[in-house]
Amino acid sequence: MALTNRKSVMTLYTGSNCPLSHRARIVLTEKNIAAEIIEVHQDKIPEDLMTINPYCTLPTIVDRDLVLYNSKIIMEYLDERFPHPPLMPVDPVSRAQTRLMLYRIDRDWYSLLADLDSTHLERKIKAQKSLRDSILAIADFFDQKPFFMSEDFSLLDCSVAPLLWRLPQYGVEIPKHTKAIYKYMEKLFNRRSFQESLSEFDRDTFKEHVFA
Repeated sequence: MALTNRKSVMTLYTGSNCPLSHRARIVLTEKNIAAEIIEVHQDKIPEDLMTINPYCTLPTIVDRDLVLYNSKIIMEYLDERFPHPPLMPVDPVSRAQTRLMLYRIDRDWYSLLADLDSTHLERKIKAQKSLRDSILAIADFFDQKPFFMSEDFSLLDCSVAPLLWRLPQYGVEIPKHTKAIYKYMEKLFNRRSFQESLSEFDRDTFKEHVFA
């Protein structure tokens, strides 16, 4: 997978079914950044990735002599290095609120990934309930503004979208009466940058996705 006709050239090591990798890819496509995308399977880690990243985690991005391997750091770096379109608010208060919500998403949602993919049924069920309840607890946020807590598409949307896209995979069902969430998902999933960020795995696995 390669993103062509962009502004610059860098390399992103990514997992085809990794939401952390996916949110980094959304930033790349939203900002129209040139990048070579190297899909990595956890059972076959490339030797060069082991050399540049001591944790061998995904995503990992290489930009000239710089190597970054934390998805949130990668997203903020890309936003600052390629400032247009901006994906963070300009004023300090809004930026702080966005960073706080990014922290909550990581702590409350992304922290559940291991258990959501676990073969341990009790852990999986508990994680499914936690994710579902956490999403429903902030359901009003999806209806207050055009995007998540913002008038404009932001890093929050980049972070929320990969998890909402994978809800069927995780066995998490959002009640149909929560129309604001479904309307928000439809808007995000049909966005050009989101569609271009999908891996082949995403397209093949979720080809029957209601909003694909």
